[in-house]
This record gives sequence, structure tokens and C-alpha cells, in this order.
Amino acid sequence: MFRRTKTLLPFLCLALLAGNCKKAVQAVQEDLVIKAMTDGQWKITSFTLNGNSITNDFTNYRFKYYSNKTVDAINNGSVEKTGNWDGNATTMTTSASFTSAIYPLNLINGSWTITRSGWTYVEAYQTGSDSKNMRLDKQ
Repeated sequence: MFRRTKTLLPFLCLALLAGNCKKAVQAVQEDLVIKAMTDGQWKITSFTLNGNSITNDFTNYRFKYYSNKTVDAINNGSVEKTGNWDGNATTMTTSASFTSAIYPLNLINGSWTITRSGWTYVEAYQTGSDSKNMRLDKQ
């Protein structure tokens, strides 16, 4: 019995180590998402709603994301609304919630699937009753 346990011990240690490594990688990914999002302001450079471009409705907006998972919607240099955001590098999703927001900010609410991203841009889509595509670029 002791020999079997002794033989399995290295494999158990590797399994535990692999689990901890996976958690460490996920933590680093989450930290990178937060760092990327909170560094600077973001602008919507493309937004389509059911295939129609409404990008111009976001022309005066900039978005400032904070590490406490809040986000300011800045309209013409003044904070119009503060909401909440989240991001998950593992599932490639992001979400936003601007409570009692009016058009066009209300269109940002909900969960988004990220299709492409880099340090200075994010492209995402949302489906449901409407089909939405959005691109954010760091300013």
C-alpha cells in the first residue's frame, strides 16, 4: 500500500501544481484585462445596431474604466453617468451596466462577447432581441 501511495505522490503533486498554475495564469489574465481597460480613456469608433451604423450617436462620448469595476461615461468632457463593468479573459466576455441609462448609453448594457482585442482596442458583439457590434479604441 505504501509503495502505491509513494508512486502516486509525484502525480498528485503535479496535479495540484497544475491546478495552482491554472489559477495563477487566470489571475494574471484578469490583472492584464484590468490594466488594459483602466489605462486611459476609450472611445466607441464603430457601433452597429441590427446592421445599421449608429456610431455618430457616440461621437461625444469617452469612457473611463476604473479598477474598482466602475466606468464613467463622459459626454463632451463631463461625466454623464457612472456604471459598472466587468471583464473575463478566460471566457472572452465583458459587460457593462449603466442603471437608468437613456439612449445611446442603454445600448451598451449587458454582456458582450469579445471577438478581437489588443492593448488599444476591443471588438465585441451582443445578440438577443437586437444584434449589436461595437469597437472601442483607446484614446
